[in-house]
Amino acid sequence: MSVEYNGTLPTGGNSATEDLNVFYSMGDVAYVTISGSMVFIMIPGLGFLYSGLARRKSALSMIWACMAAGAITLFQWYFWGYSLAFSATATNKYIGNLTNIGLRNVLGAPPAGTPLIPELLFAFYQGMFCAVTLAIIMGAVAERGRLIPAMVFTFAWATIVYCPVAYWVWNTNGWAYKWGVLDYAGGGPVEIGSGFAGLAYSLVLGRRTDKLLQNFRPHNVSLVTLGTVLLWFGWLGFNGASSFGANLRAIYASWNSNLTAVFGAVSWCLMDFRLEKKLSTVAICSGFISGLVAATPASGYVPLWSSVILGIVSGIICNLSTKIKFLLGIDDSLDLFAEHGMAGVIGLLWNAFFAADYVIGLDGINLGVTGGWLNHNWKQLYKQVAYIAACVGYVFVMTALLCFVINKIPTLQLRASEEAEMRGMDEDQIGEFAYDYVEVRRDYLAWTSPTAIDGVVVEHYRNQPTLNQQQQAPDRIADQSSTGSTMHGNEGVSEAEKLH
Repeated sequence: MSVEYNGTLPTGGNSATEDLNVFYSMGDVAYVTISGSMVFIMIPGLGFLYSGLARRKSALSMIWACMAAGAITLFQWYFWGYSLAFSATATNKYIGNLTNIGLRNVLGAPPAGTPLIPELLFAFYQGMFCAVTLAIIMGAVAERGRLIPAMVFTFAWATIVYCPVAYWVWNTNGWAYKWGVLDYAGGGPVEIGSGFAGLAYSLVLGRRTDKLLQNFRPHNVSLVTLGTVLLWFGWLGFNGASSFGANLRAIYASWNSNLTAVFGAVSWCLMDFRLEKKLSTVAICSGFISGLVAATPASGYVPLWSSVILGIVSGIICNLSTKIKFLLGIDDSLDLFAEHGMAGVIGLLWNAFFAADYVIGLDGINLGVTGGWLNHNWKQLYKQVAYIAACVGYVFVMTALLCFVINKIPTLQLRASEEAEMRGMDEDQIGEFAYDYVEVRRDYLAWTSPTAIDGVVVEHYRNQPTLNQQQQAPDRIADQSSTGSTMHGNEGVSEAEKLH
């Protein structure tokens, strides 16, 4: 049994002479600690998902981008991100101060938002949310974005965009928090933040070359599935532990997350089946993700039965929203806007209609908090709409401005050259390949002269092979000849496309 916190020191007390653990249930501490680690698993999960959705020649760069963005964000969060988002001493409604820079005085006292866990654990858990958000945004750089400028963007975006939006709704001094906006686990900071930031980044980055858009399809659906499974696993920690304790609300949020994921997948699959007459693995993965995104702001507020409807609605609307990028002329290559931005909006609106006081009170802390229309709280709708509009406008405009500024800095141009796009981001940006045969094919093409295929002249890369490469040439050519197009998974792709 824990002891009520006595409030004597900013850090919770002198840990050299007294036990600071007595203020908390170790069950709550263990649950949130493990859940924070589960959220971390979402970062490589995003890397695998994006890697599978991209072409093979840019597959490894997507994993690198997600992992590196997560790492840089965790440093930013330690340095000043947590303080800017959650400092309790800030006196304005929009952004925190630097009282807790470098996690100064963040230790054993409870944070302002919950008495269930120590602030050091709260900072750890919330830092994973910020890291996942930036990893999601890295989908915007697919197949044409340079990595070093993207990392500069990561640190700046976490500071200028994520921290203020998180402050609005989760800091007890934020305007949205004080106004009574309902956002359980990040419909604004995480989902609208990543979805609309990805759209703005793609707008500034520009479309991929037309040749890359021909015959485009995910190169490895198995990786897409693996990434989705890791995301789902992590999401149960993401949504469940946003109750900040091992309590009934955490279990309820986990159930809601599963239900929206399942019915999101069913509706997305049926939407694709009506056109293709095939059951698509990518479609079911997309549906799982759209459902989980919609559950993020809503899972700790709404009844279980409403999550079934939420999953169906989010799957259908997000599927249709994948067409919006064509109307806007923006190459949102991995559909961040449709799956994260739109689903986040849907989940936040859902709270206005279906948030229930008996669900909110399941954590034993938020007793007496009024929900949405189920509790006859009609004004909740305009609060949710205003919050959505503020998040969308701020995220999109600030992201576009940030990208524009970074792109003007010498050596920090966001986009790779057209030649680099054709070679692939793996070769151009990191010099490694997800598959050995990609490099083997490069070497082979470097030794041959231009060739006409189907009447089209295809220019080969003319890098001179090293002596070691020349010695290995016969074996490499033999390996490539013996495997054929099946090795590359290029059935249905033109011969000219295979060479690139």
